[in-house]
Amino acid sequence: MNDHFDKDEITDRFVSYASVFTQSEEGHTDTPSTDRQRDLARILTKELTDMGAADVYFDEPHCYVYATIPGNIPAKEEELAKRSDRIEKHRENMAPILGFVAHMDTVDAVPGASAVHPRVIDSYDGKDIVLNKDLGIVLPSSEYPDLTRMIGKRLVVTDGTSVLGADDKAGVVQIMEMASFFLSHPDIPHGTLRIMFTPDEETGNGTANVDFDHFACDYAYTIDGGRIGELEYENFNAATAVVTITGKSIHPGSAKGVMRNACLVAMEYAALLPALETPYYTEGYEGFYHLEEMQGVTDKAVLTYIIRDHDKGIFEHRKDVVKKAARAINARYGEDIVDVSLKDSYYNMKQKIEPHMHLVENAKKAMEKVGVTPIIDPIRGGTDGCVLSYEGIPCPNLGTGGYNYHSRYEYACIDEMMQGCEILIRLGSYYASYELDEPKTH
Repeated sequence: MNDHFDKDEITDRFVSYASVFTQSEEGHTDTPSTDRQRDLARILTKELTDMGAADVYFDEPHCYVYATIPGNIPAKEEELAKRSDRIEKHRENMAPILGFVAHMDTVDAVPGASAVHPRVIDSYDGKDIVLNKDLGIVLPSSEYPDLTRMIGKRLVVTDGTSVLGADDKAGVVQIMEMASFFLSHPDIPHGTLRIMFTPDEETGNGTANVDFDHFACDYAYTIDGGRIGELEYENFNAATAVVTITGKSIHPGSAKGVMRNACLVAMEYAALLPALETPYYTEGYEGFYHLEEMQGVTDKAVLTYIIRDHDKGIFEHRKDVVKKAARAINARYGEDIVDVSLKDSYYNMKQKIEPHMHLVENAKKAMEKVGVTPIIDPIRGGTDGCVLSYEGIPCPNLGTGGYNYHSRYEYACIDEMMQGCEILIRLGSYYASYELDEPKTH
């Protein structure tokens, strides 16, 4: 049921946001990693201001956008003890303060991409989708089974030369539509709602410079999943391993007994890691080692791995395996030619969510109210919510209606995005009324 939102309006908003090129770039320690992310941030800041949101703030140096929808009903007294002391100075009533988060950047996944050209398919017919006739790029229905559920629905696709950016502009759209709805329907009860749009989530730096005065809330949801109905409160523990190999270069003609080819040593190193524990062979709760990038010449080679596991003990073991492989190579060559630098990225938010399972139960009820079946699965990745949960803001993740993320075959289903908007307004009104009643407009 999509009683409160207009399909054309949501389509136009999504196409507008997706058309703004906001690709982030790996390897930067400061945020934003690219100035172009500010282009969308400025648009969102103006739109939030124009629709009447309060406390609209664009942190231009760091590229975060914040806004508030003031609450209009208090909470029950017994909920007071569950609030965080650090946000009391921001509380305008006694209702829980609920946050909604999405990221503005898109992933650097398609080489050479410099623009996004979304195309709307008004009613999908179930056949292969020609993304780019000139380049011969086709989205084959046989390889992407989710398309079988999309027949008759409105889709937005790429032209095959970039990602679409539904990750996470579909989430941005739904939060903006929710904000507009509550601001234009003051008769519907809700507590204080906070909004935050972040940069550089795709590079792992989405929460690096959060201003917790502007995003002061008790609980939050990231709107950054895939299929509508996804409800995630478990994620990988994550680390990055940078393996640097020092070789020895000399002219090949006089190399016997002297040359040490760092690229070949890198291949030896890679062979020491479990061959079947890569993303290709794993699913569900199974972790992996993923060789994300490699570069090198005879004199030096660098391998970059991401390490993932839901179980903290196994996660620590995986990091030990990476270090053990380096020790084995160094022992083989009789000197320290392999160096491993490990950095943890984020941790499984499950232990931070479990004391607040009302967040999961309420989301399930909200989904069921709009005819969506909840799909509770572990995230084989992470979100800004992982870090926020460890910062004291328990933050599960919700689906957006986007598919095939991080590829040129990405698409978004507008019908599912509309359901996502309905889910958000029910969550917003629930935390004020303590009942998941159907919101009514007058």
